[in-house]
Amino acid sequence: MDRGHLHEILETILSVPTAPFHEYHIRDVIIRLLDPCSSVKVDEDEFGNLVVRHGDCDGSPGWIFGSHMDHPGFVEVPVESGYHPETFKVRDRFAFLGGVPESYLRQGFPIKEFDQFAMWDLPAFELRGTQIWSRACDDLIGCAVIVALLIALDRSGIELSCSAVFTRAEEVGFVGAIKLAQSWPFKPDACFVSIETSVAVDRAMMGGGPMCRVGDRISTFDHATTASMLAVAQRRSLKIQRALLDRGACEASGLQAYGIRTAGISVPLGNYHNCGEQNLISPEFVELGDIEGLFDLMAAILEEFPKGPGDCSAALRQRFELGLDTHLPFIEDTAGMFHCE
Repeated sequence: MDRGHLHEILETILSVPTAPFHEYHIRDVIIRLLDPCSSVKVDEDEFGNLVVRHGDCDGSPGWIFGSHMDHPGFVEVPVESGYHPETFKVRDRFAFLGGVPESYLRQGFPIKEFDQFAMWDLPAFELRGTQIWSRACDDLIGCAVIVALLIALDRSGIELSCSAVFTRAEEVGFVGAIKLAQSWPFKPDACFVSIETSVAVDRAMMGGGPMCRVGDRISTFDHATTASMLAVAQRRSLKIQRALLDRGACEASGLQAYGIRTAGISVPLGNYHNCGEQNLISPEFVELGDIEGLFDLMAAILEEFPKGPGDCSAALRQRFELGLDTHLPFIEDTAGMFHCE
C-alpha cells in the first residue's frame, strides 16, 4: 500500500499544538485531511473523540486502530473548579497536566502559549538525518500514521472495513478511552489496537522496527491478536520487535478493563514526555524507519486478516505435535511404567 504521503502528514500533524482537554486543533486537522476521502466517514462522540470508519460503514470492522490527540502540557484551570495543583506544576495562569517528574518542571523551561493552553517552547517538527524530533511525538505520531493509512486505503480502492478512534485526554488517565469504552460503538468482539510511541525496553531498541506490545505496566493484551500481528510480520518479512513495554501504560489497558479485546503496537521513543538528560526539557524523537515499518505492518494486518484477528494456533499445535511424534519411541518404551498402554 502506497505510503508516499506519510512524510507530509507527519509534518502537518506534528506542527499542530495540543494539550490534555485542548485537542481541538488536532481534531480539526485530522478532519480536514480525511475530508477528501469518499470511503471514510468521520463522526464525533459526546466527549469529542473522533470515531472514523473506512469502507462499509454499516458493517462491523474487526480492527479498531486508536491513538490519542493530547500531549503533556500546561492548561488553564477552570475558575472555581476546586482543582489545586502542586506549586511546582503552576506557571502563571497555567497548571501542568501529564506525567513529568517534578525535577523537570522546576527547571523553568520556557513555554509557548496557545490561548487557553501552552506547550514547551520546542521545535514542532525537525528532520535530523533519519530521525524526527518534535515537542510532541507522543502520540501525534500515532495519529499521523493512522490518518496516512486511511488515506492510502481510500486511494487504493481496496474494499475492506476498518475503523479508527482519536481520543482525548489520555495523558491524565485515559479519559477519552474510558468515555469511548462506556459507549462502545463497535461490535463486542472487535479488537482495539493502541498505536503509540513508547520507551524501548525488554531488549527492544530504536531503529529495530515497530514494537508489538504484549502488554504494559498494568496488564497483558489479547494473545490471539498479538499472535496474528506477529504472524503477519513473519509472512511479509517485516522488521518488528516483540516486547513487554512496562515502563508506561496505554489505552489498551483502559479499554481492556471494560471487557474490550485489545492489543498494542508502539514506535520506539526517545526523550519520553520531553524528559532529556540531566533533567533538561528536550524534544522527543523517533526513527523514520520505525514509523514507516508501523505503517507497513498495519496495512499488512488489514490485508492478511481483513475481518479481524485470526486463529494462529494451528501452526503452533503442528509444531508441538511434531515434537511429540519425534519422541514417540520414548513414550512407547515407558508406557508400561505409567499404566498407559
